[in-house]
Amino acid sequence: MSMNTQGRPTAPGTADAPVHTTFTGNKALNMEEPLIFEIGRTDICGVDLDEPEKVELRLGGHERLSSLELPALSEPETMRHYVRMSRNNYAIDSGLYPLGSCTMKHNPRLNEKMARVPGFADIHPLQPVSTVPGAFELIAELADWLMKLTGTTAVAMSPKAGAHGEQCGMMAIKKAIMEKGEDRSIVLVPESAHGTNPATAALLGFKVVSIPARDNGTVDPAAVIEKIRENDGKVAALMLTNPNTCGLFEPDIIAIADAIHEAGAYFYCDGANFNAIVGKAKPGDLGVDAMHINLHKTFSTPHGGGGPGSGPVVLSDRLAAYAPLPFIRQGDGELEVVETTSQLDEGEKPFGRMTAFHGQMGMFVRALSYMLSHGSDGLKQASEDAVLNANYVRVGLQDLMTLPYGEHPCMHEVLFDDSFLKDTGVTTLDFAKAMIDEGYHPMTMYFPLVVHGAMLIEPTESESRASLDLFVATLRDLVMSAQQGDTQRFEGAPYLAPRRRLDETQAARKPILKWTPPSPTDVEPKAAAE
Repeated sequence: MSMNTQGRPTAPGTADAPVHTTFTGNKALNMEEPLIFEIGRTDICGVDLDEPEKVELRLGGHERLSSLELPALSEPETMRHYVRMSRNNYAIDSGLYPLGSCTMKHNPRLNEKMARVPGFADIHPLQPVSTVPGAFELIAELADWLMKLTGTTAVAMSPKAGAHGEQCGMMAIKKAIMEKGEDRSIVLVPESAHGTNPATAALLGFKVVSIPARDNGTVDPAAVIEKIRENDGKVAALMLTNPNTCGLFEPDIIAIADAIHEAGAYFYCDGANFNAIVGKAKPGDLGVDAMHINLHKTFSTPHGGGGPGSGPVVLSDRLAAYAPLPFIRQGDGELEVVETTSQLDEGEKPFGRMTAFHGQMGMFVRALSYMLSHGSDGLKQASEDAVLNANYVRVGLQDLMTLPYGEHPCMHEVLFDDSFLKDTGVTTLDFAKAMIDEGYHPMTMYFPLVVHGAMLIEPTESESRASLDLFVATLRDLVMSAQQGDTQRFEGAPYLAPRRRLDETQAARKPILKWTPPSPTDVEPKAAAE
């Protein structure tokens, strides 16, 4: 054991810590933090405020009759509470985040600084257009970058996230079909697509027809053509994720696009994985008619916790006329903001409006900051590094973990299955929970559904070789422990997290969304007697 001049151990984890229960419930810096409602009193205020003057109520008898029952804490207590709570959560700023198909990459602080510039941070959606020309100039420049990177003609900026963008693209397709007076009710969706794709199609009234994946995880053009023939004249669109959810680029995407267009239908591409091909391939050149782009994945805006997302949709010549309101048009030397149908030029036929305003301004600032700081060559390198890192993980684990589609290099994410755990007594869930004890968020599990026991890992371009080496070594150690019969390491994991294994299914199905005080306990007989 390494000792310092005071005779104390210096290497982390080498001191034998006494095992005992602390009075506070804390374990040094691992704080046991109750809910804020359990530590804050509702009958006081956390700061000193003068008693307000009596005012005449003007709510017509609708005044609140009871207290808000908000917990009161002082400012230091409030800060400590949320800092302690944050230490119980995993974040990209605390470690590698290997979620597959979710792109949890580092968010450069430069982006955050730009989003907080007063001219962007302080504007209000209801300000007159004349007072925010800089904001619209930024939106227009970002839109121009998105069209150049994708090789498309138009872009709708207002969708708020990926699924919202899917809805936008498919609504443009539906409007185009209606304008032509056609009766097309079928949308083809490959098994390797994101789950939101069939949901979006069904939401808009289309019938979803599934296309099976080939043995190599990709879509066969022949299977697409067969479905087109089976539903002669009824196919409205194909929704394809590329690179797909198996982490593979669709090699026959142009042939698939040609078949869809020949049938008079439209090609919708799920662009959630665009970060794998930015600067390398333009979806418009591949025959894509509409594609949403997750700014919160591809261009490093914050991601997780339900938002804030941003899902602009690029459109080809075939769909550009149907982009929703509002949009920005380049006028005579200046930008024109088109908000109403009375401002439309001939040929512009928007399907309507998806949201009240122009999109997620803060995400636009962050995304453009990311683009400008990288440049076209830097964006291309980011894609190349994302693919390189995923393949580095693939090669580092392929001798111990099983690859369902191992004959080809992957794109930005690598897909394993749980065959390597067969007969070990360790489940896929057990393996993922043991990763928490090692300080890692688990990878995406059981998705995509086309692979049994799927484990989908996306390291992103943000990670260094050193961090990937440690991650790979950790997974190798876990695999060898499982295969050597050390089931105890897995079956109760996580052992070291602030909370042990939780029933996530029950929490999702029966969430408790409101805190209620515990019921008063019955008086114990002894106490009653006294």
